Amino acid sequence: MASAVKERIELAKLCSSKDWSKAIRVLDTLLSQSCAIQDLWQSSFCYSQLELHKHVIKDCDKALQLDPKLLQAYILKGRACSALGRKEEALTVWEQGYEHAVCQSADLKLLLELEDLLKIAKQNGSLSCQNHVMESSGLSLPASGSVVSIKSSKTSDNHGESNGKSKPSGKSSKQLEAHDKLQNGSSLSFKGKSFLSSQSKEKHESHSTVTNGMHNKLVGKSVANDSSESQTDSSVVYGKSSDFSDICNESFSLSEIHNELMDEANRSKKFCVAKISKNKSINVDFRLSRGIAQVNDGKYAYAITIFDKILQEEPDYPEALIGRGTAYAFQRELHAAIADFSKAIQSNPSAGEAYKRRGQARAALGESAKAIADLTKALEFEPNSADILHERGIVNFKFKDYKAAVEDLSACIVVDQDNKSAYTYLGLALSPLGEYKKAEEAHMKAIQIDQKFLEAWTHLTQFYQDMANSEKALQCIHEILRIDGRFAKAYHLHGLLLHGMGEHRNAIKELSMGLSIDSSNIECLYLRASCYHAIGEFKEAVKDYDAALDLELDSMEKFVLQCLAFYQKEIALYTASKFNTEFSWFDLDGDIDPLFKEYWCKRLHPKNVCEKVYRQPPLRDSLRKGKLKKQDFSLTKQKTALLQAADSIGKKIQCHCPGFLPNRRQYRMAGLAAIEIAQKVVRVWRSLQTEWKHSNKGASKHGKKARRREKLNPPSYNRGGAGCSTSSFLEPSTLYSAVEDRPHGRPTMPWNSVYSLAVKWRQISEPCDPVVWANKLSEEFNSGFGSHTPLITGQAKAVRYFPNFQRTFNVAKAVIKDNKYVHDKKDNIINLYENGKLQEIMNAESCSDLYRAVGKDFWLATWCNSIAVEGKRLEGTRISLEKTDQIGYDFAIRTPCSSSRWDDFEVEMTSAWEALCDAYCGENYGSTDFDVLENVREAILRITYYWYNFMPLSRGSAVIGFVVLLGLCLAANMEFTGSIPEGMQVDWEAILEPDPNSFISSVKSWLYPSLKINTSWKGYPDVASTLETTGLVVAALSTYSD
Repeated sequence: MASAVKERIELAKLCSSKDWSKAIRVLDTLLSQSCAIQDLWQSSFCYSQLELHKHVIKDCDKALQLDPKLLQAYILKGRACSALGRKEEALTVWEQGYEHAVCQSADLKLLLELEDLLKIAKQNGSLSCQNHVMESSGLSLPASGSVVSIKSSKTSDNHGESNGKSKPSGKSSKQLEAHDKLQNGSSLSFKGKSFLSSQSKEKHESHSTVTNGMHNKLVGKSVANDSSESQTDSSVVYGKSSDFSDICNESFSLSEIHNELMDEANRSKKFCVAKISKNKSINVDFRLSRGIAQVNDGKYAYAITIFDKILQEEPDYPEALIGRGTAYAFQRELHAAIADFSKAIQSNPSAGEAYKRRGQARAALGESAKAIADLTKALEFEPNSADILHERGIVNFKFKDYKAAVEDLSACIVVDQDNKSAYTYLGLALSPLGEYKKAEEAHMKAIQIDQKFLEAWTHLTQFYQDMANSEKALQCIHEILRIDGRFAKAYHLHGLLLHGMGEHRNAIKELSMGLSIDSSNIECLYLRASCYHAIGEFKEAVKDYDAALDLELDSMEKFVLQCLAFYQKEIALYTASKFNTEFSWFDLDGDIDPLFKEYWCKRLHPKNVCEKVYRQPPLRDSLRKGKLKKQDFSLTKQKTALLQAADSIGKKIQCHCPGFLPNRRQYRMAGLAAIEIAQKVVRVWRSLQTEWKHSNKGASKHGKKARRREKLNPPSYNRGGAGCSTSSFLEPSTLYSAVEDRPHGRPTMPWNSVYSLAVKWRQISEPCDPVVWANKLSEEFNSGFGSHTPLITGQAKAVRYFPNFQRTFNVAKAVIKDNKYVHDKKDNIINLYENGKLQEIMNAESCSDLYRAVGKDFWLATWCNSIAVEGKRLEGTRISLEKTDQIGYDFAIRTPCSSSRWDDFEVEMTSAWEALCDAYCGENYGSTDFDVLENVREAILRITYYWYNFMPLSRGSAVIGFVVLLGLCLAANMEFTGSIPEGMQVDWEAILEPDPNSFISSVKSWLYPSLKINTSWKGYPDVASTLETTGLVVAALSTYSD
């Protein structure tokens, strides 16, 4: 009790001497003990004397929550709103206060004051915000010293300006740097700036300022010392308000003060200082304010020298430590920053701002747990702080704890409904959780608050691209460029969208525009190089790949692109060396070293590859040897007819699910591949039919005859040299392999040669994608690497594949029930038939339930019933569940490439292919009777089923399986004229069925009605002779008539 009285006496003394900063400290102590209404509005009054208007509003709101009839709070809040230029809000507040005053009539003086304020506001259309001491405040304060008169002068500041009107910045409405958010890098948004971002920012990206545990005082308020002898008449005029009072309330944010200062500047005022006190505290205060101003202006080194001088005199001064720590942070000296913030906390354990700053710095270093702990501690000092909730929400998002991010950001916008940054981050966090409608609404809300908010438009563009809504994504891009025609990220997004739609030439134009603005943008460089590569302009491609390799990077995501640029350049050089040769000689799987391909697929550092693998010959060698002559691709009538047919057939591969963009280049690839497969398979079937006829004339069905050799690949000039290991790797390619003899009636073209045709087309159509046969990735072959398709990663749901989650989850439980065991990471068996675990697994409804029942990371394998070997089960797809830290689980399907599994499926695919050939050749050969071809259709679906469960490629197995299906149907005179049903992914239908007949039943209901008898395809030009060289193939994929 005595302590409280002592503090009250101290408070009175401080207010009498106008030491408002220390008065606020005392009031904070009192409020921490008991949240009294009187202390709240007195705190707001002290803030009003420092012209810290947003804190006035904040304290008044708290007071009015406790007592809605507190007239002093209405007066102070209205004045603060008026000072911030929020005139309509001020008028509303005063009207509310006046209504209460009329009803209670307890304090006529306050009633009259409210009446006067309303009269002035309504008559003049402007609000008056005076700096006099309210006589009704209950505090007797001496008059301030005289204020030097000031003139209004317009200042140029784009902070909060909109259509010529001043628009105050919300407490958490700091703009975030677009590139930081788009790359999802490790750097953190730090009150509008990033600790790890470039210091040279455009003005609209650097409006917001650092925060600190200090309060600023606007210049223009006269500061008087009790002794008139110590007063001076010096007057200093600032273009920006940068004078600060010696205020040390730990829960205060310097960025908020800076925003208030900017609001004042936007109201076209220049402030001057009169009669400055010469005592030490004021001197320190001015130096402190100067240091803060330097940080806000981006002059970090100079700011540090100012703070150093202050700390030489007062080593434990928390505000100076926080200021210097913030400057260090922006210079990326994060460890030094953390040391300063930690020392500030030691000096003042109640410095909530220091906890917040240290949390941000730790987040920038990737120390997520410590960062969250610091920000959580900061919230203890300022519960429900929109600013801190916003910061913690961003940190949670950066570290992929999307659920926590949604919780924080949702709480933030409840407190601060106009926080556009919080809304757009909320959209970013909702999207990976699968809350797509809510995510879209959050981004739209951010744009509604500020229609020129580029970050929100950028994220909305990305959202629509992820959802494969190209039309809306394009609309957003056009809006971004309307707002800012030199926003480089917009050109990158446009290029990315066009690339995803197969418009590589148009993508190059957009990416070039982006690079004209930001020449060191590795995303644009790498993507443009890939586009040049795809359309056969190898000189430009290599130039861009080299430029990407020469850049100095600051994030792991960008470094991965740099590694890919190395691999892609080598593939470009390889393709250039094959450009003027027959397309059959283009053979990535046979020519390129297995180690190179494995590192390429896994995106590993190329150091090991450089040491062990010969590099491709430079581009000048291909030019000198005539291998890169420009291909003459005139659109003759024959070629036009072929391309039109290919486009029509290829469109059928489109998957109508979120995440799958329409891609005209891939359509053409699929159509040309399907036609070539049909043309080559028909030749094989014709040969078999001839043999079948001869066998029926008395030839021995079990005799053997010499087999006609398929065309062999000539020796590759790339083997044993460029792109290959030093050891010879001369095994024949899977394409057109030769077999000396064969049993009578066996197809001359093996199954893998059929699929390799589609693989090769897929490889040449999009060189960004490492599509290779998995058994050619490693010379050891037992490495176990194969395809990996995640459904859930941590908390993020894969847009494309999560729709298959529930079925996959149910299949996993069914397999466990049948086997009563799973495998751990080391392939050891985990038995589950004891202690009721099986029942617990059957009751599981989520990944966490299933993981809890099993108790550790595990995998299980589905099975496929064999047709080649009666009663045998093949290992199908592995379903794995792994815990990721404390926030989520990885739930995925995998198909490892092991020699035993490969051998099993080799037998199965061979059997299924021979069964298909037998079904068509013989009496059914050439039939156009749909019913007669029933067995052929089932045989095509059966081999497709085993292909999808085999998944023998590093990627791309899904589209290649369907392309081959289209080609085989065409070869049997059946053209698919429909489309894949909305929401269906054909490969998943196969993966989740244990038997080919079940797969056939699930697919034929929509496939068969869309199969039409068609023999006109036989009149199409021969693909192999029309597009004979690799260069002509590339030209065909890159040339469109529109």
